[in-house]
Amino acid sequence: SQANFEEDSQKPPAVGHWKPLMPSKGSKEEPETGCHDGGGVDETQSTEQLNVSRLRSSSVEIREKGSEFLKEELHKAQKELKLKDKECERLSKVREQLEQELEELTASLFEEAHKMVREANTKQAASEKQLREARGKIDMLQAEVTALKTLVITSTPSSPNRELHPQLQSPSKAVFRKGHGRNKSTSSAMVSAASQSVTPEPVSPECKEVDSILFAEFQAWKESPTLDKSCSFLNRIYREDVGPCLDFTKQELSELVRVAVEQNTLTIEPVASQTLPVVKVSAEECGGPKKCALSGLPRTCKHRIMLGDSGNYYYISPSCRARITAVCNFFTYIRYIQQGLVRQDVELMYWEVMRLRREMSLAKLGFYPSDM
Repeated sequence: SQANFEEDSQKPPAVGHWKPLMPSKGSKEEPETGCHDGGGVDETQSTEQLNVSRLRSSSVEIREKGSEFLKEELHKAQKELKLKDKECERLSKVREQLEQELEELTASLFEEAHKMVREANTKQAASEKQLREARGKIDMLQAEVTALKTLVITSTPSSPNRELHPQLQSPSKAVFRKGHGRNKSTSSAMVSAASQSVTPEPVSPECKEVDSILFAEFQAWKESPTLDKSCSFLNRIYREDVGPCLDFTKQELSELVRVAVEQNTLTIEPVASQTLPVVKVSAEECGGPKKCALSGLPRTCKHRIMLGDSGNYYYISPSCRARITAVCNFFTYIRYIQQGLVRQDVELMYWEVMRLRREMSLAKLGFYPSDM
């Protein structure tokens, strides 16, 4: 509309074209007509100029209003653009944050995975090492069991193997061993040899009769073998045989010897083949080659004992050695029964126990072999 107004304003003012009037016949009106035309043209031009000025003023107003409207729209568009920019910036920051978190999470997962792999490899290496060690121990134990089978089969309390019982060897052939009936380190291995039976030597022919009370007590103990002396079977033997047999003049040392025999930590060795160690106790307590530490009597002592790992040696006479050896043989045999190494008739095992009890009684009374 503004363009139309501008076109109208640029056009030259229209000049009216007056059609010549047909004059009446015989009359002349041309001069009069000319005067009227001049006045009408001036009025028309002024009107048109007024209209043009109005159109121009209205066009300026419209232009100003349009300019203000466009400025407002531009301002709104700029505001919206700024908001869009802020939103884009915010979304960009969110994306960067998410990318960073995703990268950190990925790195953490990879680190955790590597850590788990390292731990798994470490555990696998440790397991393989334990497996190799276990196999080595198994091989060692199998070899030990094989050797013990031979020793156990050929050794009984009635006919002991002198290699297995060093306290029975002569001074020139004795070998130092730990324990009284067998080496302590072989106790667990002997359980694996439970299928092997230890056949005691038959007792020499003589008249004998089973005591019903003693046999019943032994049968009850055989059902659940134990080394607890509170059971009736062992309580009787402790009271009647073990206690009196290990009751020496030196009461304090006697008690230590009894505990060492029960715990299988007593060592007996010949004096001649060993260098005398430096002991911390007095010579009166330890005795000497010419004095027994247990009885306190002057006797020729061919052997000495050590209790556990104390390092203190005590010289003992042949009689005291026989008493200690008799008790050790008894404990060795009942340990064999407890570990399942003796697979004989209950009555035969009973008579073997009675024979060992008789040896303890004889040793207590002072009877012992000449080679002691």
